[in-house]
This record gives sequence, C-alpha cells and structure tokens, in this order.
Amino acid sequence: MAKRNLRSEEIARLQSQRCCADDWSRILVPETFEVEHVEEVRFSGTVELGSFQKIFELPGGLKKHSGIKKATLHNCVVGDNVLIENVQNYIANYRIGRNCFIQNVNKILTEGKATFGNNVPVSVLNETGGREVPIYDGLSASLAYIIALYRHRPELISRLQKLISAYTEQISSTWGTIGEEVKIVNAGTILNVKIGDYAVVENSTRLENGSINSHREAPVFVGDSVIAQDFIISSGAVVSDAAKIIRCFIGQACHVTHNFSAHDSLLFSNCAFENGEACAIFAGPFTVSMHKSSLLIAGMYSFLNAGSGSNQSNHMYKLGPIHQGIVERGSKTTSDSYILWPARVGAFSLVMGRHHHHSDTSDIPFSYLIEKDDETYLVLGVNLRSVGTIRDAQKWPKRDKRTDTVLLDKINYNLLSPYTIQKMMKAVEILEELQELVGETSEIYYYQNTRIKGSSLVKGLKLYRMAIDKFLGNSLIKRLEHTNFRSVQEVRQQLATEETNGSGEWLDLSGLIIPRNTLEILLGRIEEGSIFTLQEIEDFFEQEYQKYYFREWIWAYEKIESYYGVDLRSITPEEIIRLVKQWQKSVTGLDELLYEDARKEFSLTSMTGFGVDGSREEKQKDFEGVRGDFENNPFVVAVKEHIEKKQALGDELISRMQPLIKHQKVYS
Repeated sequence: MAKRNLRSEEIARLQSQRCCADDWSRILVPETFEVEHVEEVRFSGTVELGSFQKIFELPGGLKKHSGIKKATLHNCVVGDNVLIENVQNYIANYRIGRNCFIQNVNKILTEGKATFGNNVPVSVLNETGGREVPIYDGLSASLAYIIALYRHRPELISRLQKLISAYTEQISSTWGTIGEEVKIVNAGTILNVKIGDYAVVENSTRLENGSINSHREAPVFVGDSVIAQDFIISSGAVVSDAAKIIRCFIGQACHVTHNFSAHDSLLFSNCAFENGEACAIFAGPFTVSMHKSSLLIAGMYSFLNAGSGSNQSNHMYKLGPIHQGIVERGSKTTSDSYILWPARVGAFSLVMGRHHHHSDTSDIPFSYLIEKDDETYLVLGVNLRSVGTIRDAQKWPKRDKRTDTVLLDKINYNLLSPYTIQKMMKAVEILEELQELVGETSEIYYYQNTRIKGSSLVKGLKLYRMAIDKFLGNSLIKRLEHTNFRSVQEVRQQLATEETNGSGEWLDLSGLIIPRNTLEILLGRIEEGSIFTLQEIEDFFEQEYQKYYFREWIWAYEKIESYYGVDLRSITPEEIIRLVKQWQKSVTGLDELLYEDARKEFSLTSMTGFGVDGSREEKQKDFEGVRGDFENNPFVVAVKEHIEKKQALGDELISRMQPLIKHQKVYS
C-alpha cells in the first residue's frame, strides 16, 4: 500500500497528543490514517505506520483499540491494526506485521547485521569442542548427526559448514522481523530476534540473538522468565516457566519448561524437558527428562526416558570434560542411575544403578544393565518381552505433536527394523562365540566390561532368535500378501528385487533409519560439491524416509537367504510354509511373554495401597475400580487379538501356498 507524508494538521494533532519526531518528514502513513490512536510516541529515523482499525478483546472482556501509545520507535515499519503500548525504552530497526499486540516491553532492538541465531556453533558431546554443529532454521536431527559424528571426513564437514554459512548470509539483516498476529506482553529485552507469525512471547526476561520460527499452523509460545541466548526455537515449541537456554536448537513441538536449563545442546522434535539440566547433549526425537536432579551431559540420545536423578559425567581424566557417551534409541534410565562416560548403551535398553566400567552394549539391544556389587550385569533381550517396550513403541507416533506443514525430522518408529535386527543377529554371533570359548555350562560370561549370567545368555539367545524370526517372517508375508498365485514362478517373481541399495549395514540417523550404502551416496555428492543447498540434503532424507519399506525388503531378502539357508530365486511352497510356521511360533511366543508380563501389573503386590481401610476383597474391587480387571485391560485384549490376527494371517498364506505344491508336482 502506498504511503504518504503526514499533513500539517496531523502533525499538529500528534503534537497535541504529546508526540514528537526528530524529522516529521520521515514519518509515512497510509492514505487513511487514524491519527487519534497515536499518543505519547517519539519517532526517530524513518517510521512507516499502518492503519488502526482493529479492536482487540482481551481475556475478561477488556477491549483495546489498535494504535501506538507511550513508545519510542526508531526505523520501524508497523503493519495494519497493530497495538504497541508502554514500551519502557524503545523499538528499533524492526518490521512488525499486521494484527500484532505489543504491550509492556522493555526494549526490542536489532543492532548491526544480525544472523538471528543462525550459524551459532553448538559444542555438543564434547564440551571442549571438536564436534560443533552450526545451527540454522531448518536443521534436522539427521543432518546434525552427520555434522557431529562424521569428523573423520573433514571435506564433508567443511562443505556442510559452508552451506550453512551461505544460508546464514542470505537471511542476515540489519532489520528484525515480527510476523503477523504476534503477541508480545510483559517482556524484557528482545535483541536481534526474528519472531514468526502467531508467536506468543509473554513475561520473558531476555531473548538475544535468536529465531522464533512460529507459523500459523504451529505457533510458538515463549513464557514466564525465560532467558534465551544464541538460539533457534522451531515451530510448535513451548519454552516457558523460567527455562534457560544458551546456544541451543529447540526442535519442532519441543517442551522446555519448569526451570530447565540447557547450554550447547540440540533438542530435536517432540523432546520434553523439565526441572533438570542439560550440557552439551544431542537429544534426538522424543528424548524426555522431567525430574529434578537429573543431569544429561555430553551424551547422544533419542526416544529416551530419563528417570529422576539420572546422571552422567564426562570428566574422568585431567584433560577436561572430553568424554562422551551414546544411549541408543528407545532406552530408559531408572531413578538415580549413573553412567561414567565413555560408554555406549544398546537400543531399547534399561539402565539401573551406577555404572563405572565404560561398557559398550551397542550390539546387545533390548537388555537390562543392572548394577550389582559395583559391576555391570547384562540381562539379555529381556525388553523384547516387556509390556513397557511395546507401549512405548505404540505411544511415540501418537505423541507426535508437530502440526507444521513441513516436518524437519524424519522419524521411523519401527521397534523391529533392519537397524535393530542386525544388532540381534550380531548378538547371536557374539553369544554363541562366548559359549564356544568359555563353555555352555559357565555360570558367568564377560563381555565389554559387563557380566552375563549363564541362564541369561540362554534366555537371551532364545529371545533374539524369536525376534529375528518375527521380523523376517513379517517381511516375507508382507511381500506376498493380497496376491493369488497361479504358480510358484509367480511367487518367486513377486519376491525378486533387482536393487542393491538397502543391503548391508543400516544406521539410525537420530530417528531416520537408513542403509549405509544409500547414505554414502549423499555424503559422496556433498564431498564432490554436487550438492548446492541444504534443502537438497533434506529432500534426500525425505526420499529415503518414503522408501523405507522398499529398502527394508532388499535387506530382508538378503537376510532370509543367509539366515535360513534358502534361495528365494528357487524357493518352494514347502519352504515358504516352513518359514511361515516358524514365524507363527515366534510371534505367538513373544505375545505370550508379553501377556504374562502384563499379568504382573495385576498381581496382589501391585494392589498394595488399594482398599486402604478394607478387606482383601475390597482391595481387589478398589483396584479394579481404578485399573480395571486383567482380561478386559485394553493392552491385554490387544495382545490376544494380535495372536489371533497373526495366526490367521499365517494360515491364510499357507492356504495360498498349498495348491502350488500340487501345481509344482504336475509342472515338474
């Protein structure tokens, strides 16, 4: 909309309303200008004003007309229908979008050429440096994983840093922006901060050098007493209740509240942090720490649930806090647990007690690490039969609170995947080798600074084999579903794959599960300079995320052949039936273990505290009144239905294979 200079009568009216300007000729207004809604304002530099027609209705029914009252503006562009009121110091070098509500603030200022938190190096994992990740608006967990951990490829890191620097140069400006429909109330200093549409900044103390990447579909809330410096807050996030973040990236739909403090940390989508502290952590999606006295330090996590008082330390030697640790996806730490870095904990494990011996259980997933007599005992595979593990896997996708149209992190939720199954296969090799070296009757085995009881080793082998059968059988049945085959040749054709990208080792890029050989293609392109933008990298991650099940079958095809000793190019209906029956046995066996684990939650011990003043019968009734009875528990019902469903699914495929046996004999 074209702007004009103030008319002499408008200047006179403004002066009568206690307004002043260094130069009235540099104040620009729309053709229709409501001069009566500008009072006690000092104008400095060039200021453009919009129209003031909107009336804001506040909670409780109070109404306020848009306009500017009791403020100093220097070099500002103010959109239509904005309310600015009670600015203690001034607002300088900002473009303010329409329908904003700004009241009771100290200072909003852009000084110099600001980067708004972009390209700030965050020293994750190693507080002394060496793994710095330069943050930027669109940073994903997968790209940050590569920047932090692939320091053995200096050309790769150099090119990624240059891409982030180039992006930062593009968005750098001497002007700050406050988007449309933004509410800023009772805020302290806001310095060099870019604020997106529909954000709410309420009662914050100090925000410096950052971006609040709010959108209409996913607004950001920054609340009481927040201090943030050198930061990026992604869409849908909540940072409030005296949280303090210094050199941090806050991912989409994260909640950082209740006095939580973090520095030099990356917190990716759907993380929840309260009360405790984080130092130099890489928190992948769904990392949760809710309790006081919890300290996460110099570690990499994802899908973690940290119990109260969970702690790690990275200062073992005199060279400083140089040690790091990795807790792979889906793990839990119990109350008052402790890990002395360096250490690595396998996927979906439980850490209980204090562990000082630098164990590495990355190839022994779904296990318990338990402290006994200052030693770490490994209980193998036990989380495969845990109700809690299954419940976690079911709840994560349901708790994805991201509402933005663009999702930065690509997240694969699968409990069993090539990533976890390859580890179980490795675990079987390791355990069988231990049995061969030490003897099958040994009471204690030693592995990577842990101890394994002989009985646990036997049970662990059984659980891992059942899970492997379950996954490979799932893949086979999925590949053959919804087709009525007329010959065994048609079966083999449907199983066939010409692709090789997907075979070999798989990686977990902090949420995105991907084959190493496809990742190598991306990394090679970056190193050779054929990737020109950060968006190209994120597009690659999106494509691989969409191709997950296609790639998964390529991996499963190879493993079915090697694990079961079959040739899928010449597989017979009898062999398929044998594999399906093995799958049915394993699926049913694991579900029955889950069923029995769930039953423990309904034992007499679990009823302690119920029926406080009554008899045993009243205790039972009180318990059922609160928790329900065992057989009708939703999880128990789901397990029983799952057994029936999978049994029927296997039977259906067997029924489609049996006629092919006769056809094969006639054909031969």
